[in-house]
Amino acid sequence: MSADQALVRADDLVAGYLPEVDILNGCSLELHPGEIVGIIGPNGAGKSTLLKAVFGLVDIRSGSIHLGDEEITGLSPHQLVARGIGFVPQTENVFPRLTIQENLEMGAFQKPGLFGERFEVVAELFPLLAERRSQRADGLSGGQRQMVAIGRALMMDPQVVLLDEPSAGLSPAYQDEVFEQITRIAQHGVSLILVEQNARRCLEICDRGYVLDQGVNAYTGTGQELLEDPKVISLYLGTLMGS
Repeated sequence: MSADQALVRADDLVAGYLPEVDILNGCSLELHPGEIVGIIGPNGAGKSTLLKAVFGLVDIRSGSIHLGDEEITGLSPHQLVARGIGFVPQTENVFPRLTIQENLEMGAFQKPGLFGERFEVVAELFPLLAERRSQRADGLSGGQRQMVAIGRALMMDPQVVLLDEPSAGLSPAYQDEVFEQITRIAQHGVSLILVEQNARRCLEICDRGYVLDQGVNAYTGTGQELLEDPKVISLYLGTLMGS
């Protein structure tokens, strides 16, 4: 697949959780091989809903989603995992009573034979997980749990990883570490779609970004273009960017 061909393409999505209540109102996005794509916008804009729609967790009323040439609209999460899409939810993203190794084993449950090989890859990205592989997840800090959650999503050797607010609730130091980890994952050949409230840091690391507002695309461009766009700054970044 060439870099010019979209790896993931969502077109004109209309979706929501309740009958006749739409959260997405015709938004679209593209993710190309090797990219980090950031999604920012105010609370309630539909950012997490868009990510969940791509991963089959929200009913899509109209529009379509493609993975390469294959339409994947309406496929279940386990079908999407088998096709190479991983998802890291914002909350409840680890099994607290399981050890780090057991959490990672759950990530490879569809192909348990991959565990040894993929554990080595994840351990290279997150050495702490190998060092503490026998420790239960409920004894980890928030940042360490986020490492486990991201590591588990990588266990099936995905083409694409969807990250929902990975820096939420973390200390500034752990937030910086998470963004560094995301960049390293991309350097390992994984394409990522990132929903973030920390708009400044998100746009600094992403290749392209989308600003959502009321379930539609308000602005799109490279991360640098959005950081420097006067309208984006005045309408969104003033309230979304941290210090």
